[in-house]
Amino acid sequence: MEPYVQTIQKYFNLDQEIISASITLIKILIIAIMSYFALRLGYVAIEKLFKEREGKFTLSSGKLKTLKTLTKSVFRYFIFFIFVIMTLRELDIDYTPILASAGILGLAVGFGAQNLIMDIITGFFLIVEGQYTVGDYITAGNYSGVVEEIELRTTRLRDFSGEQHIIPNGKIEVVTNHSSGNMRAMVDVDVAYEEDLERVEQVLKRVSDDMAGRFSEIKQGPMVLGVVDLADSGVTFRVIAYTEPLQQWNIEREMRKTIKEFFDRENIEIPYPRRVIYQQHEQISLPEE
Repeated sequence: MEPYVQTIQKYFNLDQEIISASITLIKILIIAIMSYFALRLGYVAIEKLFKEREGKFTLSSGKLKTLKTLTKSVFRYFIFFIFVIMTLRELDIDYTPILASAGILGLAVGFGAQNLIMDIITGFFLIVEGQYTVGDYITAGNYSGVVEEIELRTTRLRDFSGEQHIIPNGKIEVVTNHSSGNMRAMVDVDVAYEEDLERVEQVLKRVSDDMAGRFSEIKQGPMVLGVVDLADSGVTFRVIAYTEPLQQWNIEREMRKTIKEFFDRENIEIPYPRRVIYQQHEQISLPEE
């Protein structure tokens, strides 16, 4: 670097220390830019690697996405480590003693970063045990949403309102996985007390057969359970089905729509609250003039 410093000092008449510091900063900036592009290229390579082998693994798509996000996370930490080492070298700081004393430093830092270590350890076991994968709809504590990323330290959820929740893995104590196995779709429908209950049940069975033939998302049913309640204004029938994960709400909506259409064709009345008002007419006598 000395010849470059002398050349610049000759033409610009600047202090040698300022020139050396400027060159060092430029080198660090170049290292940062190279690290950024290396990170982006690494991400592209990881995406391509998992996309090409998507049909060659026996793992589910959710687990493949989890492995992909984990690989990206480890690669990001690796690039950051290389960037720090190269920056220390440009600053003429001997990083060998730092690496040699990493065990002692790790012990000292560990007492002050227990939560960080707990997050990483918990994240490791979450990934190994496969409690949930990317794409699953889960509830963790007070937050529910679809898993977008699982990293060693955090889990990212996206709820149905569009908000993203970043939860430290060490804070996750109980997880409810709503995407594990088939989900239940349940619809309760009321009919008037004046209706023939046997006829209503037969119509609901026809609705179930129609739904089962039209929707591949339904894995079992629909099934008519029969009368489950005698309400104030009508008799309540219950119909249930088991669907693919995250499809239960769509099937419930379609089931209500189909039931209404069948009931209209069969002239089956769905009761609604009514209010009868009796008005008393009073005879008013006007005073004589």
